[in-house]
Amino acid sequence: MSRQPAADRTRRTYQDEVRRAASRSIAGLERTNVTPDALTVAGVGLCIAGSVLVYFEYASHWFFFVGGLLFVIGSVLDILDGALARRSGKGTPFGAFLDSTVDRVGEGFMLGAVGLVLMRDGYEWGVALAFAAIGGSFLVSYTRARAEALGLKGDVGIGSRAERVVVLSVGLGLAPFHELVLPLTIAVLAATAWITVLQRVLSVRRQLGAG
Repeated sequence: MSRQPAADRTRRTYQDEVRRAASRSIAGLERTNVTPDALTVAGVGLCIAGSVLVYFEYASHWFFFVGGLLFVIGSVLDILDGALARRSGKGTPFGAFLDSTVDRVGEGFMLGAVGLVLMRDGYEWGVALAFAAIGGSFLVSYTRARAEALGLKGDVGIGSRAERVVVLSVGLGLAPFHELVLPLTIAVLAATAWITVLQRVLSVRRQLGAG
């Protein structure tokens, strides 16, 4: 039996810890009247609010920190809404549709805000990478959805949404300390997103061939 790559082991450990923390949070939410749809709307609202603050970072570098924090909280709520729907039985087909739709909205707004900041700072290549990161992040989710629609495993790859949230949040937190942090963060996001798309396409091809 081959040894699991260190990066994959780290990713699995991180995901297990996130799931345990989510389970504890869901246990508390189940005792309230909060609905999964309310978490979905609150999550995307916080992500959009965070992107607006990031765009106005020229007023204060603290806007990077606060915007990144709102983005993290909004993304966590987006994780919790699906878990709450499954655990509480409050989920609906429309709720599932709404969740999968607005997932892209919050991240798209934040990447767009970062692209505008880079344009204002004169990093045209950073703007191009922001477009690439947006397109790649959307395709990462799309390839998973299409794979699972075929009854196949579609969550492979190094750059799922959870990893992208971590990278982007860390980049926003460090952005005030050096002008190259933000463009390099977007470069990493774009690269990992498109690598993940390729990994998922190849994975689907292998699964279909094996089938």
